[in-house]
Amino acid sequence: MTKRTTRLRQLLSDPKTLVAPGAYDGTGARIIQSLGFQACYLSGFETSASMLGEPDVGYLTMTQMAARVAALCDAVDLPLIADGDTGYGNPLNVRRAVRQYEKAGAAAMHIEDQTFPKRCGHMLGRDVIPAGEMIQKIKAAVDVREDPDFVIIARTDARTTKGLDEALDRGAAYHEAGADLLFIESPENEDEMRRICAAFRGVVPVLSNQIEGGRTPTPGVRALQEMGYALAIFSLGTAFAAAKGMRDYLEVLAAEGDTRSARPGMILFEEFNELIGIEEHTTLEERYRTVAPPS
Repeated sequence: MTKRTTRLRQLLSDPKTLVAPGAYDGTGARIIQSLGFQACYLSGFETSASMLGEPDVGYLTMTQMAARVAALCDAVDLPLIADGDTGYGNPLNVRRAVRQYEKAGAAAMHIEDQTFPKRCGHMLGRDVIPAGEMIQKIKAAVDVREDPDFVIIARTDARTTKGLDEALDRGAAYHEAGADLLFIESPENEDEMRRICAAFRGVVPVLSNQIEGGRTPTPGVRALQEMGYALAIFSLGTAFAAAKGMRDYLEVLAAEGDTRSARPGMILFEEFNELIGIEEHTTLEERYRTVAPPS
């Protein structure tokens, strides 16, 4: 089978925009794969919310994220694009993070130029480090990767505080430093999105971070493809949808003392077991069952 990293490279070279929904656990990753998506995305926001019940403000450690990368890569064989936050420190920390993400099975990793403590890219209150510092982080990431197909994504959060021109300049510098794909975070209208794609068309692929209710327009995949985005990550919607579903279920239980009226909106026991692969495990149990010796 073709390596996940190579598959991701091939998908990114296709004129069609690659859609990577967010997954923060193995069940979500399995649903994404079952519906025919060709890649998935792991965000720090969703991981912090699901693991810690805390906002995306820099609480997660590199080892926690790498463990979640490994869990998702074990659950499915899709290429996984993983959030690497700020690289968890200086260029030497970036080197270690890239090694750990590669070992865990990720096909790509993005590193951002925020100051620490960092914040979600659609929150206010963010600032960025000097571009020269980020360039050294990218060079460290490129130098240490073992698989040349492992995709290094450079993210800049400069748009919100320093303007789009600064963000585009940083994107160009980060590509020159070796980044394979650019992530110009939180453009605030479709004209800005088109400017981003036009600035790098034919030079380096770019991605769009689609967050329902965030700072960036969400015009749909067809429009993103027409603009020129190579990759669209729908990074947080699965967490939003799951939280709404859980709250609806619990509100019914709290109000009625019964869950029967909530069941039409649920996946029930048998279907859920099928989703998470019970048949495969049953087959394996039978294969390795101990045969009692004849009496």
